[in-house]
Amino acid sequence: MLNGLWLGFFLVAAVAALGRWIGGDPGVWAAMVESLFAMAKLSVEVMILLFGTLTLWLGFLRIAERAGLVDALGRALAPLFHRLMPEVPRGHPALGLITLNFAANGLGLDNAATPIGLKAMRALQDLNPNPATASNAQILFLVLNASSLTLLPVSIFMYRAQQGADDPTLVFLPILLATSASTLVGLLSVALVQRLRLWDPVVLAYLVPGALLLGGFMAVLAGLSATALAALSSLLGNLTLFGIILCFLVLGALKRVPVYECFVDGAKEGFEVAKNLLPYLVAMLCAIGVMRASGALDYGLDGIRVVVEWLGWDTRFVEALPTALVKPFSGSAARAMLIETMQTQGVDSFPALVAATVQGSTETTFYVLAVYFGSVGIQRVRHAVGCALAAELAGVLAAIGVCYWFFG
Repeated sequence: MLNGLWLGFFLVAAVAALGRWIGGDPGVWAAMVESLFAMAKLSVEVMILLFGTLTLWLGFLRIAERAGLVDALGRALAPLFHRLMPEVPRGHPALGLITLNFAANGLGLDNAATPIGLKAMRALQDLNPNPATASNAQILFLVLNASSLTLLPVSIFMYRAQQGADDPTLVFLPILLATSASTLVGLLSVALVQRLRLWDPVVLAYLVPGALLLGGFMAVLAGLSATALAALSSLLGNLTLFGIILCFLVLGALKRVPVYECFVDGAKEGFEVAKNLLPYLVAMLCAIGVMRASGALDYGLDGIRVVVEWLGWDTRFVEALPTALVKPFSGSAARAMLIETMQTQGVDSFPALVAATVQGSTETTFYVLAVYFGSVGIQRVRHAVGCALAAELAGVLAAIGVCYWFFG
């Protein structure tokens, strides 16, 4: 699927450029070649900061793991998992891996979350009575994973910082609200199909306080101006970021964990993960750059804009749609689209803010399906695709709506 998508970018760009050339624009070919080299250079610039971000957070995450925080979370969530995944025994290793995967996703470390998620999927496969067919537990885990439960989108902050944003954490609250919507829809859709008893007292004890807290928080936000919302998002983003770091360090020290050595050990893993991303980033950024330089991307957006104008809607979100359209297929392509939107529209422009929120509140649904289920040889995915796409759509719509609320 990714091979076809990447090749399609170049073929569509070639057709669009041919049309512009015939129409009297011979400079289109030079613009496309120049875009290739410019995007290759940009890829390296992005990777420099990505190296630091991944090594930093995987280092802190290793401290939390060694301090027993992950195991404690697993024990705390065990009653909930027992109701949502009744076929998984209490204390099974899969529960700890699932918790660690959710923690990495919550911190926005999607590249670090993937190897942990693959381990969790293999652990769930050991309990699967039909190895070729996805179990209920595997489907729930995958859909929640694909719903992009991101509490602290560190990667998005990093991309905005790299592109020169005055306040990289400005999108903290919009992403938090949009990702809550996508996760809620993902959970409800799976619960409906699998007939999970969400009204079970134990499940409600976990979900209701969170829902009430989120509802109350949104009610408070509703009374704030756009300027106050942006300021609050910035303040909470930075406080949360540093608070989590301090919590990891203090907990590690109390548990007598050698925090420095442990951090370095985890950071080494982050370095290995980051260096493997450069070829993919170069490939996708160059393909997107060629699409933009050829005019193909503008043609597609103009068509959508005409339809939106005909419906009488505000068209500012249209420039952010490339990120939303490719996100289900490829994280690297969506990342490239986000960076490209920031460069062409301005890092703090409305389209760039929407694109950043979409990137932080949605997931690469088809990629996750292919990699996670493919790694354990599952061929029949049952209702996983429908539930994951429902969560994806909810995340995109919520991202657009929340950005109009905050920045509109």
